[in-house]
Amino acid sequence: MPASKVRLASIESAPFAENTYLANLEGRNDCLVVDPGLEPEKIWEYLTENGLTPAALLITHGHADHIGGIDFLKRKWPDCPIVIGRNEAPKLTSAQLNLSADYGIPVTCTPADVLVDEGQVYQAAGFDLEVREIPGHSSGHVVFIWKQGDPIIVFVGDVIFAGSVGRCDFPGGSFPLLAAGIQQKLFDLPDSTVLLPGHGPPTTVGIEKEQNPYVGKRARREDA
Repeated sequence: MPASKVRLASIESAPFAENTYLANLEGRNDCLVVDPGLEPEKIWEYLTENGLTPAALLITHGHADHIGGIDFLKRKWPDCPIVIGRNEAPKLTSAQLNLSADYGIPVTCTPADVLVDEGQVYQAAGFDLEVREIPGHSSGHVVFIWKQGDPIIVFVGDVIFAGSVGRCDFPGGSFPLLAAGIQQKLFDLPDSTVLLPGHGPPTTVGIEKEQNPYVGKRARREDA
């Protein structure tokens, strides 16, 4: 299916400039909501204005800025499943684990409806999404890969950004794990693959392989 058949929107939520992605296929009114952030009213407005119904709330990882809108959307669409990596699910219900307690604004939400694992293909709204687990920023972080389009699209959360990577100084963080996961589970995709990060602008596998100062070619040469 050509990329022109996919409609993508990004909604930024304060205070962490977190990106929520909404994706639907042409001719369908069901959609994916990826990482609903702390300003869910913006997401709801987009969905209602465009006549869209969320078929799944996909959660790349359980940090508070990526889950803050879950309960708001679940109240609007109670049958829409919350989908998260099996090893990340405990963060949904613990303000300590999702780090919001550290900021004095504890965030918790409804437990997951669907737990996904490495290598699984999850289907919703016409998308077949391959799950790959890439820990390092968060202990059970997953990415969702849509391979039926041209280019391939990956919702990468906070694994990798344009010219950077997710911070690894949170509890359970590990830069070696993160770097290995990026190089083995993202950089094996075609250079044209579009990476949609949880913060900042989109990028591609080719650009990051070549230019990323932490995990790209230059970094690997310096480590050699």
